[in-house]
Order: sequence, then C-alpha cells, then structure tokens
Amino acid sequence: MAAASVLTLGATTAQAQTYPERSINWIVPFPPGGAMDAIARVVGETMSKDLGQSIVVENKPGAGGNIGAAYVAKAKPDGYTIMIVANGMAVNPSLYKTLQYDPVAGFEPISLLAAVPNILVTQSTRKDVNSLQDVISQAKAQPGKYTYASAGVGTSIHLAGALFTYMGKLDMLHVPYKGSGPAVSDLLGGQVDYMFDSITSAKPHIDSGKLKALAITTAKRSTALPDVPTVAESGMEGYELTPWFATFAPAGTPPDIIKTLNASMLKAMKSEKVQQIFAGIGAEEIGSTPEELKTYLADETTKWAKIIKETGISPN
Repeated sequence: MAAASVLTLGATTAQAQTYPERSINWIVPFPPGGAMDAIARVVGETMSKDLGQSIVVENKPGAGGNIGAAYVAKAKPDGYTIMIVANGMAVNPSLYKTLQYDPVAGFEPISLLAAVPNILVTQSTRKDVNSLQDVISQAKAQPGKYTYASAGVGTSIHLAGALFTYMGKLDMLHVPYKGSGPAVSDLLGGQVDYMFDSITSAKPHIDSGKLKALAITTAKRSTALPDVPTVAESGMEGYELTPWFATFAPAGTPPDIIKTLNASMLKAMKSEKVQQIFAGIGAEEIGSTPEELKTYLADETTKWAKIIKETGISPN
C-alpha cells in the first residue's frame, strides 16, 4: 500500500512538472456575449502565451450555470478542464433543491478574477423614465405592469433585479433568458421594460444611444460610466450587489497544477492587453490565492442563503 502511494505521488509530481502538455479546455457556463465570456477569452488568450499551450474557451450554458458546472465537476482532475463562474456558484445551493455537483467538495479553487458592475437600463426612447426614482414611482403606481429581464435564474442580473424589487417593495415580473444577448435584444425591441445588465454588455448600447443608464449596482460608481449614480445614491439606501468572476478546477486536481494556473492567471491580469480590455468592459481586477477564493466563496454562500430566504427568490 505504501509503495502504491509513493508511485501515485511520483506520477502526480511528474505530471505537474510537465504541465501543460496540451490544450486546456476553459468552460464558460453561459452563452457568448456577456462579461463572463469576455473575461475568459482575454485572460485565456494571454495565459496561453505564458503556458505555451492553447486555452480553448467552450460555452456550455443552461440552468443558471449548473450544466457547465456539473460537466466540470465530472471532468478528469488533470488540469485540462477549468471553468469560470460568477455569483451563481454561491447562490445556486440555496436556489435549487438538487444539484448535479457539490459546489464545495466538487471543485478546487484557482483564483478570483474580476468584479463587473451591473447597471439598470431601459430603452432610450422612453422619455418618462430618467432616474431610478421614476422606475420606483411608476412600478408602485401600476403593480404588476412592468418587467425586468435577466440572463437566467440565479445570475447576478437576476439577483440585482430581485434585490431591487424586494427592497423597494415593488411588484415587477422577472423574465429570465438564456444569456445576456437575447435579453438585451428583447429589451432593445421593447418586449421587456428594464434590465440590470452587466456594464460589459450594456455599455456599447448606452454609448450608441440605444439604451439609457439609470443606476449602477455596486457601492461606488464605475470609472467606465462615472456619471451614472449608484442605486444607493439614487434613494435605495443599503442596496449593493457586486457581480464577481472566479475560476475553479475539478476536485482532486493536483496542488502544483492549481498553483501553476493561479500564477498564470495573476500574471495575465497584469498584462497590458487584459488591463485595457478590463477597463473597456468596466471590470475591476481582483486576483486572489486559491485559499482566499475558498474563504470568499464560503462567505458569499452564507450571505446569499440569507437573502434568498428573505426575498423568496426561486428558480420559477
């Protein structure tokens, strides 16, 4: 038994020393077009130059990120399958009765990557809405009339809207989509009234004059849109939601490989190209050690369990 353990340890060490020997599959559990996809692609491209192997981004959307997460949890823990996740990693355990993976035991944390604010937007053609208070007053005057879109149940976009309606005691209908892209498309077309979209997805439409920015979800204003007030500034005191993105590998991935991936990610985020892209999409770099990410996820899971219980947010 001892000899077998030594052989296994030796094989693992040798594997880590030569890693990576082939391309790495980076799973994005949502469709292309949002902040998560943009971050994975630019960080992955920069990492591939550092590691000497290509990083292939693959979108596996569905069920609020659960399909992609389940896929990674079942993947071989050899460092050749990793994933990027968002707040849903902390939210889904409280949101869904059953999951096809264990959000804690099923993964090895690699690093926090970035925070990207969400922003409340509506059609620029709407002359009756120019502030958050306009949204609140109209929703209170006509309960049940207004809708807000999201990129899917459990996404930060959904949570931002749910927290807003809960704190404001507003009766508004949540309309979930399979990704930010189709949700924005229907928002632009007037099929839905509002959306707490990621600044990454919304900013081009704000800049082009198609969407109107009303308020931002984070505690501080974004440098990408400094003239847009926060939700708290706009009258909903205590409101704050910071969407974050982080990376994980399947449980059992060797520590040396996790260390290699972590170091490469942190290096990539300091590169000029990634810094430029992050600035353009309103992302704030928040790299971490695996241990810091583990603690952060535990804290976020506790926080959102309480909010979900209080707000009554459900997958339906």
